[in-house]
Amino acid sequence: MTQATPTRLLWRDVTVFDGLATRPESMAVIVEGERIARLIPMPQLDAELAHGCRDMGRGGVMTPGLVDCHTHIVFGGGRAGEFEARLEGASYEEIARRGGGILSTVAATREADEDALFAAALPRLEAMLADGATTVEIKSGYGLTVADELKMLRVARRLGEALPVRVVTTLLGAHALPPEYRDAPDAYIDLVCEAMIPAAAAEGLADAVDVFCETIAFSVAQCERVFQAAKAHGLPIKAHAEQLSNLGGSAMAARHGALSADHVEYLDEAGVQAMREAGSVAVILPGAYHTLHETQAPPIAALRRAGVPMAVATDANPGSSPLFMPTLMLNLACTLFRLTPSEALAGMTAHGAAALGLGELGRLAEGAPADLCVWNLDAPAELAYAVQPGRLRQRVFQGAISHDI
Repeated sequence: MTQATPTRLLWRDVTVFDGLATRPESMAVIVEGERIARLIPMPQLDAELAHGCRDMGRGGVMTPGLVDCHTHIVFGGGRAGEFEARLEGASYEEIARRGGGILSTVAATREADEDALFAAALPRLEAMLADGATTVEIKSGYGLTVADELKMLRVARRLGEALPVRVVTTLLGAHALPPEYRDAPDAYIDLVCEAMIPAAAAEGLADAVDVFCETIAFSVAQCERVFQAAKAHGLPIKAHAEQLSNLGGSAMAARHGALSADHVEYLDEAGVQAMREAGSVAVILPGAYHTLHETQAPPIAALRRAGVPMAVATDANPGSSPLFMPTLMLNLACTLFRLTPSEALAGMTAHGAAALGLGELGRLAEGAPADLCVWNLDAPAELAYAVQPGRLRQRVFQGAISHDI
C-alpha cells in the first residue's frame, strides 16, 4: 500500500516568537506532517519551496502552542462561597483550617463519579484550547484516597483523548491531609508512598508526582519521603513550595532533581541558587497571587540574575485561581510581577515545556513538533498587553489544524 504524502502547510509574512525571542525578520513557516519543516526569512521563500503547500495565509503573529504547566482542572463542586468569605476578611489559612479550602473540594470530588468529573472539566479545558493551549498539565489532589486519586488521573487521561491537546498528568496525593488522617499525617504519607504512587505507576496514570510543602500541608521531611517513593517508581517530581512561607521546600526539591518548584513567593537566595544548580524551573502563578490578594511577590529579579528559567501557568483550580484563560496569565505576570512580555510568553512556551520535562515542545524551530498558534496581532507583546478573547486565528496541534477562523 502506498503511504500518503504528508500535508504541507505554508504561512507567509508571519512575525515569529520562537519560544524564547521574536525573530527580527518576517518569516515563512512550512509544516509537513507533525513537524515544522522550514522556518525561513521571507526573501528566501521561492516557488520550489512553496510548491505543493496549502496556503494558510499571511501576516499575524505565530507562537508555539501555549503550555499550561500547572493546573487542577479536574474537581467536583465549586467554591464561590469561599471567594466571598475572603473578600469579607477571612484568610486562605483560616478557611483551610476550618474545613474549607481544599477539603471542601475533596468532599465534592469524592462524591462525583468519573463521568461527572469529565463533564465538569471538559468546558474548562475547551476554554484553554480556545485561548491557544496545546499542552496542559492536570494534577490530581482532590481525592486523597487511592481510589479517588486514580479516578481523577483517569479523567485527566480521558480528557486528553477527547480533545486535540497533550495532557500531562501529575499525582498530587500529598496535597492536603484528609479528614480521616487528621491526627496521623505520617500515616497518610505512608499511604501516598506505599499504595498511591505504586498504584498510579502500575496503571501508567501519572507522568510525575507533586507535593504541597507548606505549613498547612506537609513538612519538608514528609515531602522528601514522597519524592523518594516517586523516584523508586521512575516518576519525575515537582513541588508546590514557598507559597505562604519559607520552609526550604524548593531547595529540597531541587536537591532531588525536581523538574520545577511552583509558586515560590517566599523563595530565598539559597533556594534560588539550589534551583539554578539543579536546572529546576520556577513556575510563576500570578492567578493565585491575584485571587488571594497576596502581597509577597516571587523574587523575579533574583531568579532572573541567577538564570533560573521562569514558567508561567494558570494554576486553574476551584479555590485560589478559578481562571481558565492562559493569555490572562501573560498579562498578570507582567503587571503583577514585572516580567517583560517576552519573558512571560517564554514562560508559557519554552519554559513551560521544560517544567514538564518536555523540552522539545514550546519551540518553533525546524524539526520541532508542529504545535503552534497564529494570532491576529501585529506583535507578540500584544498577547500580554491586552486581555482580549478571540485573537486566536489558527491553532495547530501535532500538525493538524484544530482551530481556523
